[in-house]
Amino acid sequence: MNIVIYGATELGCLIATEFFEDHDITIIDKEEKFTNNFSKLDIGFVVGNASNVDVLKKANIQEANLFLACSDVDEVNIVACLTAKRISGVRTVCFVGKEEYKTSLGLTKDSDFFSDLYIDDIIWPEELLTQDIFRIITVSEALDVENFANGRARLLEYKIQDNSVLVDKKVKECDFPRDTLIVGLSKNSELFIPNGDTVFESDDKAIFMGLSGSLDKLAGRFFHEKGATKSVTIIGGGNVGEMLAENLEDVRIKTKIIEKNQQRCEKLDENLSNTLVLRGDGTDLALLHEEDIASSDVVVSVTNNDEKNLLCSLLAKQLGVKRVISRVTKNVNIPLFEKVGIDIAVSAKNAALNEVKNSISGGKADILATVEQGRGEIIEICVKDNFNNIKIMDLKVPTKAIVAIIQRRNKIIIPKGDTQLKTNDNMIIFTTSENASIVKEFFNVM
Repeated sequence: MNIVIYGATELGCLIATEFFEDHDITIIDKEEKFTNNFSKLDIGFVVGNASNVDVLKKANIQEANLFLACSDVDEVNIVACLTAKRISGVRTVCFVGKEEYKTSLGLTKDSDFFSDLYIDDIIWPEELLTQDIFRIITVSEALDVENFANGRARLLEYKIQDNSVLVDKKVKECDFPRDTLIVGLSKNSELFIPNGDTVFESDDKAIFMGLSGSLDKLAGRFFHEKGATKSVTIIGGGNVGEMLAENLEDVRIKTKIIEKNQQRCEKLDENLSNTLVLRGDGTDLALLHEEDIASSDVVVSVTNNDEKNLLCSLLAKQLGVKRVISRVTKNVNIPLFEKVGIDIAVSAKNAALNEVKNSISGGKADILATVEQGRGEIIEICVKDNFNNIKIMDLKVPTKAIVAIIQRRNKIIIPKGDTQLKTNDNMIIFTTSENASIVKEFFNVM
């Protein structure tokens, strides 16, 4: 696939780094934006502004399959996408940082104001980040949550605590509920697919897939110590903080927001009906004591500043908050947050990258989600005629992969070794990112 990216930003670099080995990538931006991170990649560069027709032609936009606009300026991204669409008809993806461009532009193909000039996809990373955080909060103790088949099946990731009954046990010795599968295990930041003899250790991250009801039983038996989340404190009342509070109100979770800016507090108080809005600084230890932050089931720090989020999160941990979720704006900081004890570090850029993967994979084999900062992938593949009636145990996939879920019309199946595949079944497969292309090739969907 030929991909043209406008914006030598951190997000642009993440996308290019993720896909340059399998796709032809061209980056458009000012010359000074091409940092050393880009020079390490085998990609093309065009100097200029992507809203300029000549610049787009120089980047061979007529031969491109996908155009991504991810500069730091929303308006420039929008114009660049419209220009690219006008001269080539290429599929366009526009990244924006303002809600009004996501909800009110009327430029998407399915809009009421649809015309011949439109943008295929408008992505607001903060919205995706909010959705990720909300899923994590509403499944108690989970590090990651992904829903499949309209919520009937799920992926859940948990950290193995020191006092867990799973510590020092082999996978085959654990009586996991029916219709659940352990598909991945992360040890010391290395993700792999475990076997029956794999031993659980403290601080491992275990990834399970299965039917939603069965995973609820798994969680209750092995991971939930205090049941469902009942109270959340959000530090930072920006877009993410407000959207998250709205979602938490919908599921009746007691919520409070700490925000420093007076005008922003007034707007939050006006827009939120059941959220306590407090004016203050999330790094003020006296305020955190006074508001009894330690009693919150979850504290979420979602300011736009990594250093402040880290400090707020560490103070919350010091006060005894069991689950702390922290927003990270610079992806390079994620390992640092995890190393110093922050339970979950989340990134809007990673959420956006996952969305792009769906656009790039497209068609025959869709990437439904990624886990562990992109080290694992969940792929959906439709079964072809040549695999009809073959048992899972007889597939002989040339790499480590697990067929975790089969969707057969309206039926959801958590397969066993003797489960037979049927033509047009939709398989949801877990594998490591480095092996994803091998799995696709095996099932003839490359």
